Parts: sequence; C-alpha cells; structure tokens
Amino acid sequence: MKYLNELREGGRIGDVYLCKQKQSAVTKNGKSYENVILQDKSGVLDAKIWEPNSPGIGDFDVLDYVYVVGDVTSFAGNLQASLKQVRKADEGEYVPGDYLPVSKNSTDVMYDGLLAFISSIGNQYLKALLQSFYVSDMDFIKSFKGHSAAKTVHHGFVGGLLEHTLNVTKMCAYYCEQYPVLNRDLLLSAAMFHDIGKTVEISDFPMNDYTDDGQLLGHIVIGSEMLHDRIGQIAGFPKKLESELKHCILAHHGEYEYGSPKKPALAEAVALNLADNTDARLETLTEIFDAAGDKTEWLGYNRLFESNLRRSMGE
Repeated sequence: MKYLNELREGGRIGDVYLCKQKQSAVTKNGKSYENVILQDKSGVLDAKIWEPNSPGIGDFDVLDYVYVVGDVTSFAGNLQASLKQVRKADEGEYVPGDYLPVSKNSTDVMYDGLLAFISSIGNQYLKALLQSFYVSDMDFIKSFKGHSAAKTVHHGFVGGLLEHTLNVTKMCAYYCEQYPVLNRDLLLSAAMFHDIGKTVEISDFPMNDYTDDGQLLGHIVIGSEMLHDRIGQIAGFPKKLESELKHCILAHHGEYEYGSPKKPALAEAVALNLADNTDARLETLTEIFDAAGDKTEWLGYNRLFESNLRRSMGE
C-alpha cells in the first residue's frame, strides 16, 4: 500500500483508502463535481471527481473503503487528487488498521507522563479534580486516549489530544521553573484540562468530525462546563480557585477572534495561551514538512502562517 504522505505532485494515486468525507458541489460554470476527503493512517488528502457520471465512478458512501485511481496535483500549496476511477473496495483488499492516523509516540508512555504531573500537584482540590478525570473516570480515560486534538489542523490523529496535552503541560512546567510569578499547581492543572472539551466537540475515529455540541458550543465552553460539573462533586472546592481555573480554560486561545470568550487576565492564562499556541503551530509545521517529504524548495503560501514556507537548509 502507498500511504498518502508518500504521494508527490505529478504522480499517480492507485490504492484503497477510507472515504472520510464526500460532498456534491457545483463549479462557477454550473458543472457538478464531488469533493472527497481520503484518509489513511498517514493523514488525509483532498480529492475531486470532476466527472461523477463517468463509467469509471462507482457508488460509494462516507466511511466506505474505496479503490481510487487518479492524478496527483497541487492547489494552493497542498496536494490534491483528481480521481478518474472509484469503486467500493471488497473485504480482503484492505486492513482497517492502516486507515486510522496514530501518534508516533506510545499512548501508554504519554499517559504515564501525564499521571506523573498529576502526582506532583500539591493543592489537594486540584489534585482531586485531576484524579477524578484521569484516574477514576474510565469512560473519560478511554475517550481522551483515543481522541485527536483537532479535525485537521494539528494533532489530528489517534492519541493526538493526549500528545498535545502532555506537550503543553511540559512547556508550562518549564515556564514555572523560569518564572516564579506563576502558580505551578494552577497552571499545570489548567494545561491538563485546557482541551478536555474536545472529547465532546469532536467525534470518535474514523469520522473525527465536529459533533452538534462541537458546532453549537465549542470545546472551550464544553470544557468549562465539564469542570464546573465535576467540581460540584468535590466538597469544599474553593470558589476563587474554580474561577481562576475556568478562566484559564476560557482564555487559552488568547483572542476573541480565535474563539476565546475571555482574554487572559492571569499570568497562568497568559502562559497557557503561549504554550498551547507554540505546540499547535510547531506541530502544524511538522506535519506540513512531513507531508512534503524530501522537498527542499518553497512549498507555497500557507493561509494559517500567512507566509510562503520552506524547510531550513542547514549549512
């Protein structure tokens, strides 16, 4: 099998992939076509069926495994496939495990790292809250370990939410070593909680798409509500501490235009926003360069970074 991240512009695609999305559309000239998102464990690929009524295009639906043939092109700096043949694949033509993108790191090792940070928390209320999610709640643990951190932008793979959360927590721990102004227990707890709402905002794999609550509320509000509900079960949890923790969650995107209901007003909220943004952006760059393979030339304008991107050349 040739994985999607091995495809290159000017080449051909001809293998079985998971149809993650399928949507009919119309060109400016009124011509019908199909938008398709193909997926395997290496990532996703945007594909177009420009002649949906041609003899080579068979019937298939979302979440079907499909055998596709076509040309690999490039649009706006990203690879894209123009599909000439599509048919639903037969059982035996594919191994389902090849089609779920997974973290390169061990889930168990990463989770042990998160539990070690929880053990280091001194505040009894914050530790009890963390343990109620990450130690005692088996349904939450299963969902958290298997979830992505995003639909497509960064950490969009099984274990991505855990990997992103651990990375952010590690950075926040470093900040605490350098800047005594930070309350370590509050910041690390906020780091470990900042994206728990994504377990509700985004559906399980293989769909990995926004749920109704994800569309209507978003993970920031959902996460704050999850904390509020669980804190109500912990006797004596200080109200001020609850407000400070929830503020860090509500402000962790930093700006209103990025979805934060509040801007950071605590040092810990500022630090969390910086750590979250750092990990998200550097992982996004990592995934962009991984998808580019051994290409060393400029990759084209990227809307997220508002810049033309290229891998550094070294000496």
